[in-house]
Amino acid sequence: MRIVITGASGNVGTALLRALEPGHEITGIARRVPDRAAEPYSRAEWHSVDVGAPGADEVLTELFAGADAVVHLAWAISPAWGDPPMARTNEGGTANVLKAVSNAGVGHLVCASSAAAYAPEPNDEKVTEDWPCRGIAASAYSRGKADLEEALDLFTSAHPDVAVAWMRPCAILQRRAAGEFTRWLLPPVLPPRLVGGRFSPVPLWQGLRLQAVHTDDVAEAFRLALEQRAVGPFNLAADDVLDAAAFAHAVGGTRVAVPKPVARTAARAAWLAGLQPLHPGWLELADRAALVDASRARLVLGWRPRYSSAEAVEDLVAGMRRKEGAPSAPLASARPGLLDRARALGRGRPTRQSQA
Repeated sequence: MRIVITGASGNVGTALLRALEPGHEITGIARRVPDRAAEPYSRAEWHSVDVGAPGADEVLTELFAGADAVVHLAWAISPAWGDPPMARTNEGGTANVLKAVSNAGVGHLVCASSAAAYAPEPNDEKVTEDWPCRGIAASAYSRGKADLEEALDLFTSAHPDVAVAWMRPCAILQRRAAGEFTRWLLPPVLPPRLVGGRFSPVPLWQGLRLQAVHTDDVAEAFRLALEQRAVGPFNLAADDVLDAAAFAHAVGGTRVAVPKPVARTAARAAWLAGLQPLHPGWLELADRAALVDASRARLVLGWRPRYSSAEAVEDLVAGMRRKEGAPSAPLASARPGLLDRARALGRGRPTRQSQA
């Protein structure tokens, strides 16, 4: 097949390039093109496109022409202030991609949504794909993915000739994404090698429960959807659910019980001061996100996750401690020295765009 992938240099895109079998003609689209000579990026022909920019739909239409399938992965998750506005990339970028898919006559679209699009499930039961996608009001990421679901519903209604599949994974983790997660999660002054140390505190509140899925398993689901020309939504998650104690154990540190209001207040104060990048909106999402049942992906796609939630967390933490990464801008290793980390502090202002 000829496959075009937006956001192909990111966490899932990098794994999908590894997962696709030789013989496909792959076009990679990214705002910042990775090292073309390095694996797995050498497997694609690359084009630098900001999908949210005005007129990007025309550029994308040309690149999509003749494609058997388009995989839409481009999404701003926790952009720095110097990056394009999050709404422009996510809402505008998706609108441009959908318009280009229609204009180019592409027959199959596979899109990355998220389990974060779901409304909370008050009883902590695992939800199936028919659960409402109303999002969580306190999380910009969740609301953005809920808006994406609405856009896909409108697109599929207006274009019944296009086969559309979309994946709803929970937290997507791998060691090659360690540099990205380090920049998203850790205070600049904290050396990554301390993450997961035996006596490193892991502040968590009672009642927290989390699911994760390894990036390689998500890439396999995308590969299967492309191979089978699948349609409809698919939840993706490992079978195990981590409570606060199990998550702390997977991280490798020592759990410190902290009430959620205290964690939220501390995170907000530190984010506003530029001392750490994690906006409290992510804590609200972690606390209220629905757990998902991935039975449909197993039954329809034949998908089987190779990693548990705990193993996915352990793999990411191992990568963070070793400062691993990949030769692309999103996944580049976080290897600054102490002086560079001090310069990365916000100096009284946040370093990342708001996730409120």
